[in-house]
Amino acid sequence: MDTITNYIADNNIVDLLITGAINLLIAMAIFVIGKWVAKRVQNTLEALLRKRNVDDVLVDFLGTIAATLVIVIAVVAAFDQLGIPATSFMAIIGAAGLAIGLALKDSLSNFASGVMLVLFRPFTKGDFIDAGGVTGTVDEIRLVSTTLTTGDNKLITVPNALIYNSTITNFSAKDTRRIDLVFGVSYDDDLKLAASILAKVCQDNPKVLDDPATGVSITNLGDSSVDFAVRPWVKSSDYWGVRAQMLETAKLELEAAGCSFPYPQTDVHLQQAPAT
Repeated sequence: MDTITNYIADNNIVDLLITGAINLLIAMAIFVIGKWVAKRVQNTLEALLRKRNVDDVLVDFLGTIAATLVIVIAVVAAFDQLGIPATSFMAIIGAAGLAIGLALKDSLSNFASGVMLVLFRPFTKGDFIDAGGVTGTVDEIRLVSTTLTTGDNKLITVPNALIYNSTITNFSAKDTRRIDLVFGVSYDDDLKLAASILAKVCQDNPKVLDDPATGVSITNLGDSSVDFAVRPWVKSSDYWGVRAQMLETAKLELEAAGCSFPYPQTDVHLQQAPAT
C-alpha cells in the first residue's frame, strides 16, 4: 500500500514539475513575442506618423510609449500564465511603483518635463538651442533626457527637467537673424567715410539680406574711440559664416581707407611746479 501511495505522490510531483516547466516556457515565449510585437508596433506607428508629416520628435516619443505599453501587457500576460493573477500583479506593481516613485522622483520629474517639451515643442530635432546651460544642436528628445551635439562635436545628455525649468533660446526658430557688430574708430578719422565703408561691406556681401535693411549708426562716444553699430540681417544658417567674414572684411577695408582702431589710452599731463 505504501508503495502505491509513494508512486502516486511521485507522479503528482513529476506532473507538477512538467506543468510548471511548460507554463514557464509559455510565459517566456509570451514575453519574447511581446517584445517582437512591441518593436513591430513601434515601427508601424512611426511609419504612419511620418507619412502624415508629424514632427520627428513626437514620432519618436509616441513610438517609445507604444512599445513600452505593449511590453507591459506582455509581462502581465506572462505572469498570469505562471499563475499570478493580473489583479495581484497590478497590486504588487502599484506598491512597488509608489516606492520606486519616491526613490526616483527626479526621473519622474524628467519624464513629465519630457512630455511637456514634446507637447509644447519649444524646439525640435535639428534646432540649434541654448538651454540648461548647454548650447548645441538637438539630436533626440528621450523620455527623461535630451541629447545635444555641440559645435565641437561633443554629445551632451541633459535631463529634461533642467531644460524645461530653464530659459530656452532657440536660434533656429526664425528663418533670419540679425548680426550685431561694433567697430570703433579714432576721433581723428572721417566718420562719414567710416560709415560708408561699413555700409558698403554689408552691401557687397551676397548673403546679407536687403530686407530688413542693414543698420549702421554711431552708438557710443567712448574714452578713446567712436563706436559704430553694424546690424546686417542674414539667414539663420549663414549667421556664423557671415559674421566672421564681416569682421575680417570691415577691418581690412577701414584700414585701407586710413581709419584706425585705437587702443584704450589715457593722456597724462605733467606740470612742473614753480620753484619757491
